[in-house]
Amino acid sequence: MSYPEHLREQVERYLELLRFSQEAATAGLEQAMRYSLLAGGKRVRPVLALATAAAVGLQPETVLPFAAALELIHTYSLIHDDLPAMDDDELRRGRPTCHVAFGEDVAILAGDGLYAEAFAHLLERQSGDPQNVMRAAAELARATGVSGMVGGQYLDVAASAPAGADGLRRLHALKTGRLIRVSVEGVLLLEGHQEPATISHFTNFASELGVLFQIVDDILDVTGSQEALGKPSGSDERLGKRTYVTEFGLDGARELARTSHERTLEALRGAAPRDPGLLREITDFIANRSY
Repeated sequence: MSYPEHLREQVERYLELLRFSQEAATAGLEQAMRYSLLAGGKRVRPVLALATAAAVGLQPETVLPFAAALELIHTYSLIHDDLPAMDDDELRRGRPTCHVAFGEDVAILAGDGLYAEAFAHLLERQSGDPQNVMRAAAELARATGVSGMVGGQYLDVAASAPAGADGLRRLHALKTGRLIRVSVEGVLLLEGHQEPATISHFTNFASELGVLFQIVDDILDVTGSQEALGKPSGSDERLGKRTYVTEFGLDGARELARTSHERTLEALRGAAPRDPGLLREITDFIANRSY
């Protein structure tokens, strides 16, 4: 299965250079932050940002600070999701979760630190028109706040999403999909893209890609192994969470994934008709992944 590994490697090298502590007294906090940040993975969100840059005619490396901010925020969300008060998971990416390795108190601070450092890095290091950088930063904040990822997490833990398919889609559009969407939209904002039709096509693509990601994630939670996933399987069922599998059954979820894959590719054809190559690779990988 094809995946733009050269972009993932570019992101990985960039992340390895990041440092957060300026004094020995906080070196332990930096250690916990880097422990989770450098644990590996496909780096889907930053890779998606780099691939979007290529699709609109930019050199991918020019958006690396924005891409890194995405991964810092994603890692913070994983640290907090794994906490005993949330999903209470002890394994992430094949090794002990941050709170198991460093303690719950340090893990909370590591997540907080990564979120703050994401915006500091973006605002200090991202090149481009300052107004465009500010627009991208503002959209990233919205995508990860109450109207985005954190709000979606609340709908999940409070079980306050409306019943039915629309409510489930809304929950995951915020909790998972919003960060995936801003990975694309943020690049358009950095570039200063103003064409409504182009923006609309890319937004439709990114929104449907987020849905596809979550449906496949729900399927893998039931069908995947701990070794392949790098985390315990069956955690959604253990926690009594609403998923595409609990609401539609395994076969129904697989059919939804097929439909979502088709919709995502259709939206991509409108967004990047000339050269959808890298974005197509990412889409197909998300649809067919086994981990």
